[in-house]
Amino acid sequence: MRHRFRAALAALGLAGLLVGCVGPETRGVDDESTAFRVAAYNVSLYADVADGVRHRLAGGANDEARKVAAVIQRQRPDLLLLNEFDFDAEGALADVFQREYLEVGQFGEAAIRYPYRYFAPVNTGEPSGMDLNGDGRIGGPGRLHGEDAFGYGLHPGQYGMLVLSRFPIDLEDVRTFQTLPWSTLPNARRPKNPATGRWWYDDAVWPKLRLSSKSHWDVPVRTPAGVVHFLVSHPTPPVFDGPEDRNGARNADELALWRHYIDNRDAGWLCDDQGRCGGLAGGARFVIAGDLNNDPADGDGHHEAIVELLEHPRVLRHAFPRSEGAVASARERGGVNLQHRGNPAQDTGEFGPRTGNLHLDYVLPSVGFRIVDSGVFWPLAGQPGADWVDASDHRMVWMDLTLPERHAAENPERGR
Repeated sequence: MRHRFRAALAALGLAGLLVGCVGPETRGVDDESTAFRVAAYNVSLYADVADGVRHRLAGGANDEARKVAAVIQRQRPDLLLLNEFDFDAEGALADVFQREYLEVGQFGEAAIRYPYRYFAPVNTGEPSGMDLNGDGRIGGPGRLHGEDAFGYGLHPGQYGMLVLSRFPIDLEDVRTFQTLPWSTLPNARRPKNPATGRWWYDDAVWPKLRLSSKSHWDVPVRTPAGVVHFLVSHPTPPVFDGPEDRNGARNADELALWRHYIDNRDAGWLCDDQGRCGGLAGGARFVIAGDLNNDPADGDGHHEAIVELLEHPRVLRHAFPRSEGAVASARERGGVNLQHRGNPAQDTGEFGPRTGNLHLDYVLPSVGFRIVDSGVFWPLAGQPGADWVDASDHRMVWMDLTLPERHAAENPERGR
């Protein structure tokens, strides 16, 4: 949309890797507290060729990665999702980023270590073997390959995801929905070609098309507040299509998947890559996080899709995180942002003179949490970190969560 091409494609649901490092040195809280900080950050660490980012970062001197690491070191989240972090099966890029950037102090910040991490294949760049862009051909060089992949990407794994955690991850209970067919979603928004009145994806293609443009993951993490299901994704941007609105429809339905997941424990159609069916248990605590590519009021897309997720009965009603830097940026942009209806303080990125700033990145806790503090890391000019934010067109969104006092002693999953 406004921020580079996203990805979407499929790969067989390879298990993510859990890697241990020594000595968590994160911001953290007292061991007796239930409080923890969770964040989402689209870091734009992708390349147009496989393994390109790792080569770019080798040696620890890449300025973009140093700035990204500095933001993480300053904010020190305990649980963090990175979007647009290229996937490789061995985790070589994650190793380099952790060892040469996070574990080295950047621009005066203290080094940080994450004992646990999770990553897995995504759909971006994965050849579908089908003509998805309607040009009469299957695949081809460059963009033609990406447009016929399960999710847009120039190579498998482009625009991947990485979860970093201070707390243990229950790896055996992780669920991924990379290969879930779009057609299985109840009331799926199957795109139609308005010029012909026919389905954009015909009956041979539609049942094989995957819903998630990257993947949807349920990553259970054993936090001080008990087991928290970290529900992470990166829906396709609702642009780069035509009047058939195939990307807009897909974005809306990728958001709808989370609503179904937290709504219906017994959904027989909702089967993960591991063969387990059904949604999330009714009493489970969760945090939905990611670059969801949908602003509640401005920009492209079906705004009702994000609003329905925000207003879901299991999602905690709260004031959105905000920043002074976003307000200053909108003021500088003038024209385009003056036409926006949303509160500019809640924007999470800037996407050029035509689109302006938008609210696309989210941390959405479930009912049962209490929000202690929150924000978007977007400092004003001259404030610490203001010269780091240009490493990505997105800003980190963070939230400090705890259990209400009456629940802290009653949490059945605490200490597991």
